[in-house]
Amino acid sequence: MQVGQGQPRAVERAVIIQGAADVAAVLELAAGRPVALLSPPGVAGYLGIAGFAAMLHPHGALHLGILDASDAPGHALAALRAGFVRVVLRPDLPGFPALVELASGMGALMLPMPPPALDLARVDLAKAQGLRHLANWLDLP
Repeated sequence: MQVGQGQPRAVERAVIIQGAADVAAVLELAAGRPVALLSPPGVAGYLGIAGFAAMLHPHGALHLGILDASDAPGHALAALRAGFVRVVLRPDLPGFPALVELASGMGALMLPMPPPALDLARVDLAKAQGLRHLANWLDLP
């Protein structure tokens, strides 16, 4: 099976969120347009799946989240069970093909690499210039 076959299409551009304030700012700017909210690389190993989900839940944005499990198939599986529909996992890991199949059966997508993303740790969303940069990245008017 080809990665992504019969699964939801991944969003082409994403933003790496650092906290709930980033989620709120991105969703307000996007004004209902779909956006991908990507975790920092390997977030499951240090913040935890529940920690990343906690950033998204207050905004009803779990379905927009992409959790980066890096090289941890157990974290990838736990993320799927927690309701994430897009999870990043290195494709060279022995469990990757089985997790692709499992994700597909759950209506989710196992990504072999994260989508291109703007890291909001490097953008000051409190300034107009930062918001313009984010809007340009997401191709918003």
